[in-house]
Amino acid sequence: MVAVPAHNEERYIGGCLAALALQRDEMGAPTAPGCFEILIFANNCTDRTAAVARQAAQSIPHPVTVIEEDMPLGQLNAGWARKRAMDLAAARVAEVAPVRGRVLTTDADSRVAPTWFAATVREFEKGVDCVAGYIDALAEDYIALGCEFVSRGRLEDSYLRYLAEINARCDPRPHDPWPNHRVSSGASLAVSLAAYSAIGGLPARPVGEDAALTETLARAGFKVRHSMDVCVTTSCRFDGRATGGAADTMRHRHAVPDAPCDEEIETALQATRRFLCKGFLRERWTNGPSGRPWPAALAAVSDMADLLDGNRSGSFEDVWDEVCRRSPALQRGARLRPADLPRQIAVAKMIVRQLASPIRTPRISRDDKPRHAERNEPAIRIS
Repeated sequence: MVAVPAHNEERYIGGCLAALALQRDEMGAPTAPGCFEILIFANNCTDRTAAVARQAAQSIPHPVTVIEEDMPLGQLNAGWARKRAMDLAAARVAEVAPVRGRVLTTDADSRVAPTWFAATVREFEKGVDCVAGYIDALAEDYIALGCEFVSRGRLEDSYLRYLAEINARCDPRPHDPWPNHRVSSGASLAVSLAAYSAIGGLPARPVGEDAALTETLARAGFKVRHSMDVCVTTSCRFDGRATGGAADTMRHRHAVPDAPCDEEIETALQATRRFLCKGFLRERWTNGPSGRPWPAALAAVSDMADLLDGNRSGSFEDVWDEVCRRSPALQRGARLRPADLPRQIAVAKMIVRQLASPIRTPRISRDDKPRHAERNEPAIRIS
């Protein structure tokens, strides 16, 4: 079942439903009528969102339920609306498909790709518990924001692509292989009913509920796939309902083109250090001691072995958080700005080349300054 929270979305809800109506498989055949249901949760609307949705439903080959509800003042935010929508969808799935049921969600101002549903199902068939799709901007909205904003976005997307590959190579997870991405957005999330129920549903957050869902699932031992094949485009409006959400971020960056990037976008060398250390710890957590020496960033943590091996009652992510807190070498540095990204992209490309080589082991130096080898390539060292 697809849950769509909607608050005063009469402008976009028709396009959202049209995209869901035109779902097809990878061979181009339309999905069978009724193979999924759609739940529109229209909360606290003062416009024609519900009416537009009901009218559009007449042309959709899948059952559409429109629920109107006024949520209390303390829950008038995007996070609580999505939670309510997904909880209602989960209750319906429990009735019709309690064993292999799934809850999917997207946004009212988003348009899922034609194979969104089929690609999501295909990922679930590989044995994962949650699928996070790749989010892109509506092209006409994005281009209208001007060349500075577009140029910044291209730089960030290019850099994030390299960070994602470095992460996948340094800290491989069989259920989330490369190519993948690092985004968890409510514009495209899907979770099995069993996993959703096991963690008590979507975490209650006014904002960031989407990332909290995948984080909670991972900490509980469920498998989250960040798929490049499950795609959605979403609007670039500045008037989003979530304070501190994506709309606020875009508005600020449009007004201040060189505003700092997200804190997760760190230097390529520091990111690689963190990914390698996390991959080392994950391997030891899974397979036990291997005889390999501790990386310097981990060896500096007192009682590292006891910290790792003495916390088996918790989750690996809990241990990793504690390691990062204790190790000065794993602390995040100053936030990058767009002007920093061209150099970081160049460094990241070099790191990917070395990680992909079967005969060279990458190392990273603390000074974050690659030295050039005789072949005019960097010797990337971790210490």
